[in-house]
Amino acid sequence: MRHGKKINHLGRTASHRNAMLSNMATSLILHKRVTTTVAKAKALRQFVEPLLTKAKDDTTHSRRTVFATLQNKESLKELYGEVAGRIATRPGGYTRILKLSDSRAGDNADMCIIELVDFNETLLEAKNAGEAKATTTRRSRRRGGKGGAEVAGNESGTSAAVVADAPAATTTESAPADTASDTLTNGETREEAEKAE
Repeated sequence: MRHGKKINHLGRTASHRNAMLSNMATSLILHKRVTTTVAKAKALRQFVEPLLTKAKDDTTHSRRTVFATLQNKESLKELYGEVAGRIATRPGGYTRILKLSDSRAGDNADMCIIELVDFNETLLEAKNAGEAKATTTRRSRRRGGKGGAEVAGNESGTSAAVVADAPAATTTESAPADTASDTLTNGETREEAEKAE
């Protein structure tokens, strides 16, 4: 039974486990992503996220506390320099675990990549492009041809230019009024049917 067992011991003694997690946290901070097993990645996430939260408060006390855990000056400099600047507005969840499809050859362990969320440039670019595309499409459909200049005036950046161009492409036809059930034959339009009557 695993009642009350809050941490995964990873088959190691406490000193070995702390040293391993400290080294992995240093590698994660310096290289922004580490390939490891799923169990180690989950243990590393619990280990490194409190350190990242402490790095948001750049005081002598927090630096000494983090250095006592990491024991590496280069990673401390990177953490309080570039990393803390990027995660300053994020309220938690600084890491992401991406599971890999293939497992390790020797023991068939499930492998994954653990990375810092704010440093994956490809996902950030895709997210920003997706948000820009989604907002312009939604606004061009909702607004139709009304107020193209207002939309361009309210928005800023490239999305405003795309939104301003979008209404020109759409047409502003009103829907025809409903009539009594007329039957249209062979591609005949409603106007032609009215003329024939």
